Order: sequence, then C-alpha cells, then structure tokens
Amino acid sequence: MKIYGMEKLSLVDFDGKITCTIFTGGCNFACPFCHNSSLVLNASLNQELPFSEVVDYLTLRRKMVDAVCITGGEPTLYNDLKDYFKLFKDMGFITKLDTNGTNPKMLKELVEEGLVDYVAMDVKNSYTNYAKTIGKDDPKLLDKVKESINYLLEGHVDYEFRTTIVNELHQEADFIEIAKMLKGARRYYLQKFKDSKYCIEQGLHEVKLEDANKYLEILRKDLNDVNLRGY
Repeated sequence: MKIYGMEKLSLVDFDGKITCTIFTGGCNFACPFCHNSSLVLNASLNQELPFSEVVDYLTLRRKMVDAVCITGGEPTLYNDLKDYFKLFKDMGFITKLDTNGTNPKMLKELVEEGLVDYVAMDVKNSYTNYAKTIGKDDPKLLDKVKESINYLLEGHVDYEFRTTIVNELHQEADFIEIAKMLKGARRYYLQKFKDSKYCIEQGLHEVKLEDANKYLEILRKDLNDVNLRGY
C-alpha cells in the first residue's frame, strides 16, 4: 500500500473518536468534485510517506489516539490493505475504512476477519446518475457498488453512508431514488461540497442549505437517521 499523507489528529473523520487518518493514492473513480485530485489522478507524483513514520507516530501517541482511519484515493485497490489494518488492530486501535464500495470482496474480508470496526461508504448519487458523478461509465463498477451497499445494509459491521452533494450533480429525483436504495440504513449523511483549486473539475457549486434541507425531508420518508454534515 502506498501512503501519501497522514493527518495526525482529526476530530471529524470518526465521530466521537480522536483519529489518525492515513491517505492512500490512486482511485478507480474520477469524481469531478473530488478535492484529492493529486491522489486520484497523479498519485505517483506525490512524495510517498514511509510506513515506519506512521508506526513511530502511533506508537508514541498510543494513549492520545483512539482510532486509525484509512482513506484515499481508494484504499481497497491495494491487495495488502488487510495487513495494515491487522497491524493497527494489534496495536490496540479502533479502525475505520473509507471506501467507494467497488471492492466488495475486500470489504467482506476486512469485516469478517474483524479488521475494521467502522465503514464509511460514499454513495455518489442515485444509480441513474452514478456514471456522471464518478466520471466513469462502467456498469461493472456500479454492480460492485450495489453489492457493497447491500452487504452493509445486512448489518455485519457498524457503518454510515454519505453523499457529497453538488449543485450541478444532484437534484430532488436523485434522493427519491437514494432513499429506496438505502432503505433501512443505520445512518446517512449529506455532506457539504467545498470548492477548491484542488478539485478535479473547477466551477462546481455547493448546494444551498434550504435545498439540502429539502433533500433531507425526501430522505426521511424512508430513512430514519439522516443528517447534514458540514453545514
């Protein structure tokens, strides 16, 4: 696994936990609103962080840090991801995976081997508009996303679904569909998009609070625990 960054202390990546967040490089999506464009499009141009530095930091801060989150890019692209989670679990940390859900096989193995305690899966949009939202028109990727969603809905591990909402990419009809896609989900967040020069595509805009609240009302007809994040 290639590591390109580490946020030593985060209070926002894992609710209620002081978290060390590790950033991997490479992704099989190219979401236009992604603010980690350098990790997605040109990961090899970034300076790789030696894993020994991560271990040294966590060893010194074992009493301060509660959890380790591996995010991306897309971590499940790495075949050795399980080895890293196992090490963090052996060190006594709670573990969290951020994923786009395109490797359900890896997801299931991590959960069933007890290597992850929490999964945050990005649901990019309704299935109808998934392709334009991920920058890829690949039905096989969408099939894998569906498999991961259904697996998490079965309740094998604690989890959340989340969607970064973008004015140009999301509309009311999408959330009518998403509510049915995620029916029975434990928790679902609509995340505020923040534009930056690091986004893959420039010129996108955040969803206004009043519209985000409209989406919440649509979702709450089918989902119980739905909230905004970042507003």
